[in-house]
Amino acid sequence: MKTITVTEFGGPEVLCAEESPVPSPQPGEVLVRLKVSGVNFLDVAQRRGATPVSVPFRAGVEGVGEIAALGDDETGFEVGQRVGWLAGGQGSFSEYAIVDTEKLVPIPDDIDDETAAAALMQGVTAHYLTTDTFPVSEGDVVVVHAAAGGVGQLVTQIAKLKGARVIGTTSTPEKAATATAHGADFVFDYDHFAARTREVTEGIGASVVYDGVGKTTFDDSLRALRVRGTLALIGNASGPVDPLEVNRLNSGGSLFLTRPTVMHHIRTSEELNRRAADMFDWIREGRVKVSIGNRYPVAEVSDAFRALEARETQGKALLIH
Repeated sequence: MKTITVTEFGGPEVLCAEESPVPSPQPGEVLVRLKVSGVNFLDVAQRRGATPVSVPFRAGVEGVGEIAALGDDETGFEVGQRVGWLAGGQGSFSEYAIVDTEKLVPIPDDIDDETAAAALMQGVTAHYLTTDTFPVSEGDVVVVHAAAGGVGQLVTQIAKLKGARVIGTTSTPEKAATATAHGADFVFDYDHFAARTREVTEGIGASVVYDGVGKTTFDDSLRALRVRGTLALIGNASGPVDPLEVNRLNSGGSLFLTRPTVMHHIRTSEELNRRAADMFDWIREGRVKVSIGNRYPVAEVSDAFRALEARETQGKALLIH
């Protein structure tokens, strides 16, 4: 089978196409033939050596496809069934991947493969951010950085479902239009967004800032918060944040700071599938729309990541098998 392998840490150029034998699933696992794979910043972190994954490894942490073989007969799944996963099996950029059954999500018949892939990693992330990290409620003011991105679009829509006012930040007029189309009440560029947030909230500030940009936005994200507001640092697209003097949280207004990750919010099959089911329901009801921003054949995987890391993508970037 064709695989995409990382043999040394580095940039997108280290993603190498290879031929490998088709693996066999063990008890508690299934073999999935891939149809669509998600392109994620977790893949970037793995490729750069910022996670515990050691080289060499098969790249790709999220995928949708059909079960080709079962490790045993007690999985609750069947050959030919459409399934997806996030962070439950390594190698989703390959033709086949082994996946832990505890991390599998059955895909409903009325959700197509591309929509399912766009609703998994980014949808589940948006779900836990708005329901657990900071439970958004009626009247909250929510700042969403990179509001035209896949997670940003979904956080915006879910926050609006919950009755919040949403302030999005983007880097171009085209991305600003996308953020507005997905429900943002205000869209600012990154310059002086803290001051502008205070302007439109009559000096009060935001209830929560979801910050996936990191280094270049972190200080202003703190400044944009209301008293007892929450900063959820969810990524570092512009680079890692400098060490924080914790007394800044006190002087800023008894602020809360958290650095959540998806793995701590899908610890059981029940939790994973509950979040995915909510996303599928919202999509089915037309209350949330997923956006496919870029599609690439697997052979162009390096190009997909160059675009992602340059922040040139909008919506979900996918690899098509």
